[in-house]
Amino acid sequence: MQKNRLRALPLLLFALLLPAMALRDFTPSNELRYLSIADEALADGNFFAFTNQGEPYADKPPLYLWIVMAGRVLLGGGCMWFLALFSFVPALVILRTLDRWTAPRLDEPTRFSGTLMLMSCGLFLGLAVFLRMDMLMCMFITLALHTFWQMYRSGGHPGRSRQALFAAYVFLALFTKGPVGVLVPLVATAAFLAAKRQLRTIGRYWGWTAWGVLLGGCALWFSAVWLEGGAEYLDNLLFHQTLDRAVDAFHHKEPFYYYFISMWWSLAPWSLLVIGVIAAALIRRERLEEHEQFFLTVILSTIGMLSLFSSKLAVYLAPAFPFFIYLGISLLARTRKNGWLAAAVMLPTLVWCAALPAAAVLSGREELAFLRDGRLIAAAAILTLSGCATLWLAIRRPTLHGAIDTLAGGLLLSLFVGGFALPRLNDRIGYGPLCREAQAAAAQLPAGSACEYFVWRMHRPESMDVYLGRDVTEVSAEEILAGRCAGGILMLPARKLHDAPELERFLAERECRPVGEHLAVRL
Repeated sequence: MQKNRLRALPLLLFALLLPAMALRDFTPSNELRYLSIADEALADGNFFAFTNQGEPYADKPPLYLWIVMAGRVLLGGGCMWFLALFSFVPALVILRTLDRWTAPRLDEPTRFSGTLMLMSCGLFLGLAVFLRMDMLMCMFITLALHTFWQMYRSGGHPGRSRQALFAAYVFLALFTKGPVGVLVPLVATAAFLAAKRQLRTIGRYWGWTAWGVLLGGCALWFSAVWLEGGAEYLDNLLFHQTLDRAVDAFHHKEPFYYYFISMWWSLAPWSLLVIGVIAAALIRRERLEEHEQFFLTVILSTIGMLSLFSSKLAVYLAPAFPFFIYLGISLLARTRKNGWLAAAVMLPTLVWCAALPAAAVLSGREELAFLRDGRLIAAAAILTLSGCATLWLAIRRPTLHGAIDTLAGGLLLSLFVGGFALPRLNDRIGYGPLCREAQAAAAQLPAGSACEYFVWRMHRPESMDVYLGRDVTEVSAEEILAGRCAGGILMLPARKLHDAPELERFLAERECRPVGEHLAVRL
């Protein structure tokens, strides 16, 4: 029965997250941009040297963009459910890999709780639903580290086939997101061997076969980039987007201690429990089992390495999240329940308990009127009920498994119910509804007239070409007032009109179509 519970969990997780994966619009910041880049690549016949609005885009390796391009070709457009699978399925592979990894040491209830903890872990859950290449890279890194572990446990005689498999995973991680895909496995394995006083054996794992696969793959990739994009694009890919970001970032520059702060909310709601258990074990100098030593090495080496780089984002620490959770649950399995452990679960649970009262209060504000939707109210009620049940279980039960499972399950069930409200919220999430309204307005223009689309103070509007089939033009208030946009359709955020009263009066005399927080105006 317990084994069947673990086997059925992936299907249950898929069902719970399906509404969030299938019913929402693409976000402008990254998801819509990937679609726009894929459209340009297909139009230009490029597969290695990409452009974004005509400008070279060497920011990312090609693997994930190939997946987006395949979706456009196979399905005739950008399908959220299809692309979301390449975030969700890698998450399941990570869960399965860590479950198999820890199965010899942890019983089923502990591993089940660990799986739910990781899947409900704030940033990990977000990466399993949103379209980014990070989860795909994390999957390859996890598979590479697990393969290293199998080689290490085999007595240091891995054989060429396993060494080649290890290198293939490392290359695919590199091919998905960039140098971090190589650096995390390299630094973690070297640090672990050094800690075990076996650094001289590193050639058994990073030997000629491994480097041959890795460097051979890179040689083919870089040659294709050079042939398609030229030396300037290759220089951008190899140096500007890697070394420049690491030494003196032009984006996301943060202080060295950034990850010591961001990990608290990235691991929420389990940060107090997981970090607390790990810290307590280190303070007590508790003897760690060998797999726990390796997990700890992966965590510390990843944080240390990423902290040295100038460019930092919370999501960059994602490869360490599975090892945080499973090291925490492994240590928790042999720690007797006490007051502070219960408190570490109960404190974040108070947020769950407050969900329904908070939704009731906030829905009274006009800008948050969408919270009155019955599906969102039901989702908030599920959070509150599961939070109350978690508090009771954390106090009354002899272990924390029931409390952990209830807290995580309540969050996932709440996302399932609330996910059905996403079609109503899409005008706040992405630009799809706004662009469709703009096209409807354009259809009413006189026959034969060429319609232009203009935007004013919109966030990353250039990728609207995915919906509109043509570029948009950014304009200023002065250009609009001067008649520069006559005969076209203007899209803008309504709230920003308060900063431009003259423009607000000008548009009040035009046909304005409200779409959530935006307006589509026929000029």
